[in-house]
Amino acid sequence: MDLFSHSWSALRAAVAGLSDKDFAQPSGCSGWLVRDLVCHLVIDAQDVLITLATPAGTEPTRDSVTYWEVAEALPTGDDPLDALTVRLAAAYEEPWLLKFHLDDVGSAAGRAAGLADPALRVGTRDVVLTAGDFLGAYVLEWTLHHLDLVAHLRGVAPPPAEGLARTRDMLERIAGAAFPASFSDTDALLIGTGRRAPTGAEAAELGELAARIPIVLG
Repeated sequence: MDLFSHSWSALRAAVAGLSDKDFAQPSGCSGWLVRDLVCHLVIDAQDVLITLATPAGTEPTRDSVTYWEVAEALPTGDDPLDALTVRLAAAYEEPWLLKFHLDDVGSAAGRAAGLADPALRVGTRDVVLTAGDFLGAYVLEWTLHHLDLVAHLRGVAPPPAEGLARTRDMLERIAGAAFPASFSDTDALLIGTGRRAPTGAEAAELGELAARIPIVLG
């Protein structure tokens, strides 16, 4: 629960410090500018609020790791929902409006997470999990998107080290194998999720794991 709050606060602070020019730069998400990514974060914050307000009466069917499903291909930005996010982001017109909306909804999501009972069972995407596991899953979401935010920007603080380490652990559990110890957490996440290609030396270190990546999460 604390790591959720720490990761989310760091990501929101990074967005709050962006210049207007930064919003027009590409992000680490294929087909999305920074403004599109920030709009997606607003939708993510809404998802947190909706899920925490959707109690379930059955036993959990997923945890923070099995919450994630592995897709077959990297996103291209052409998916209808991805395209909708781009149109929504453009509708804001001014970056400060996006900043304001993220701060408004994002702060509410952070408060709701802090008040949630970790053992509460909640429903989302036709699955049931505890609030603690749901928020734990979102540490991965916040961390990867924080890396996407800073992918082409200079001077913007990276994700917290604790979030990077936790997300690496989760990705390795999803992959069923560990990344080489020589890989930094950031490199393991970028390479493991297809955000950048491994160098020849890195591919050699990956060994059999190279055939399992990229791990595309959805």
